[in-house]
Amino acid sequence: MQNKKIIIAIDGFSSCGKSTLAKSLACELGYAYIDSGAMYRVVTLVALQNNWISNGISDKEKIIKGLENISISFKFIRETEKNTTFLNGKNVEEQIRMLDVSNNVSPISAIKEVRQEMVKFQRQMGEEKRIVMDGRDIGTVVFPQAELKIFMTASPEIRAQRRFDELIGKGQKVSMEEVIKNINERDFIDQNRKESPLRKADDAIVLDNSNYTLEGQLEWALQKAREVIEANEN
Repeated sequence: MQNKKIIIAIDGFSSCGKSTLAKSLACELGYAYIDSGAMYRVVTLVALQNNWISNGISDKEKIIKGLENISISFKFIRETEKNTTFLNGKNVEEQIRMLDVSNNVSPISAIKEVRQEMVKFQRQMGEEKRIVMDGRDIGTVVFPQAELKIFMTASPEIRAQRRFDELIGKGQKVSMEEVIKNINERDFIDQNRKESPLRKADDAIVLDNSNYTLEGQLEWALQKAREVIEANEN
């Protein structure tokens, strides 16, 4: 049974549904799900709460120093059937999904020391394998040895609509123009940052889910995962 333990890395652009697929895939396989993006959102939330970000400019020294007092954990809440993010023991799942956090998370995640601390934590969680982790650099930096790497993408229009619907569904008042601007800015920063830029690993399988249903993309990913698991058994 030892060979059945693999790491599944899911990378890709924002609002492609990486977390949705990763959660479902982990559930089907009985694996742990780790939301790496939520970790950077927690750091961003703390920075906003402490005014370490002003007019889009980050105070790197204060943010780096503040990492000492940040403890991030994840817990599956059975009542809501959701993987929930905690900051120093406090549920911050809703707060880290706000547009203000989304607008500032890419610059924060580009800070070298922040990425180093988060990557160290992520690698610790992956030591026992049997995990599904999604993000921007999981297959290229965090787990380059992952047995299965999936790179997700979708058309910009579909990504914007998905993000808009998600925010409206949570009761947030946003315009489509704001969402499109946020997505374009995040794409640019993610692909052009100096530290761990977003790119497809050479051995990653591309999933363009523009025209996939949630069920369809899960079926696709399950097939790929089972193929890899079976190959590792031989």
